[in-house]
Amino acid sequence: MAKINGNEIKPGMVLEHDGGLWAAVKVNHVKPGKGGAFAQAELKNLRDGRKLNERFRSEDKVDEVRLENKDQQFLYETDGRLVFMDSETYEQIELDAELLGDRRPFLQDGMTATIRYYGDEALAVTLPQKVKCRIVETEPVQKGQTAANSFKPAILDNGVRIMIPPFIGPDEDIIVHTELMEYSERA
Repeated sequence: MAKINGNEIKPGMVLEHDGGLWAAVKVNHVKPGKGGAFAQAELKNLRDGRKLNERFRSEDKVDEVRLENKDQQFLYETDGRLVFMDSETYEQIELDAELLGDRRPFLQDGMTATIRYYGDEALAVTLPQKVKCRIVETEPVQKGQTAANSFKPAILDNGVRIMIPPFIGPDEDIIVHTELMEYSERA
């Protein structure tokens, strides 16, 4: 772990603070007219999801943690546990499905996901940015409805409800942005 000054914290950094691992979500560097400069940081606990607002002065020392990213293939789900396989060593690991949160429906068999490790502990699972899905149910296409920002509700093959453009009908494949959970383009 590298020690850094409090004013060197940037969004996305992972810090060891108060006995936990915290990701810096937002950082605002403040230089008041009176007194020393500081960084106002919004931190998110990587293990339990708690949030914390902390003020770090420039002379404060913080431990920056480097996480290891590994691409692993999703095999199957059993009893709320996701089984992934390391494509280099063929080792299998089980992770709690809660690590994915509301993006769980976008995980597909055989998909390669990036898992962030701290030592041997898996902290987060990142899906590919865009995933192909099929529309199961939506309103029929209406001729002449070409308003620029009009959208209609649709249900995907994985059960997720999203808003899609009016020109797309049922049984069409689309690309969905997994971070934003919204329509991206036609497949």
